[in-house]
Amino acid sequence: MSINIVIADDHMLLRQGIKNVLELEPDMHVVGEASDGEETMILAQEKKPDIILLDMNMPKLNGLEVTKLLMMSPSKSKVVVLTINDDENYVLELIKAGASGYLLKDIESGMLVRAIRTVYGGEPFIYPELAERLFGGEPGDESDDTQNECAKLQPPCKQQKLTFREIDVVELVCQGMSNQQIAQKLFLSEKTVKNHLTNIFRKLNVNDRTQTVLYAIKNKIVVL
Repeated sequence: MSINIVIADDHMLLRQGIKNVLELEPDMHVVGEASDGEETMILAQEKKPDIILLDMNMPKLNGLEVTKLLMMSPSKSKVVVLTINDDENYVLELIKAGASGYLLKDIESGMLVRAIRTVYGGEPFIYPELAERLFGGEPGDESDDTQNECAKLQPPCKQQKLTFREIDVVELVCQGMSNQQIAQKLFLSEKTVKNHLTNIFRKLNVNDRTQTVLYAIKNKIVVL
């Protein structure tokens, strides 16, 4: 099965370079290119891609605006942000808006391909070094505004009381494993893994795997 991809970036040469890389992969097909946010929304409706590679800073509608609109639309496309911007506030806002991946543009092509396959498989993907740099600092490293945003997404860890097995599941989620892979690793059924995830989401007050990864990194549940 082919992974259908739309590339959204206002730099034509960059779009072409990414397209050349992705179309070397037998399971990937670039179905459209957009140079601004409005074109991205049109292509999302017309092409119904599996993945939208989205630049943060585009004319007409920026990456955050596009992500929010996509999450409110019937579109099933998953958003992978590809940008030069590593500002904490942008990352938090995009993840909260519904982005499934966040990568810097200086990554190697292999990392981009891996990220697309991971997100297509239903898992979040945040470039590990980026995640560690943005969320791995000691309390007080961030600005007051960033701490406030984190507080909205991540309640104090001491209130959560994850079980040892739930911590095992969180660690494997952070490694990008699917429910099936986690089940095999921990010798559990997939149904049991799903039940653990439901409990984890409730205890951490998060909505999905991406927010779970951010919470786990921020609160030192896992160490990258």
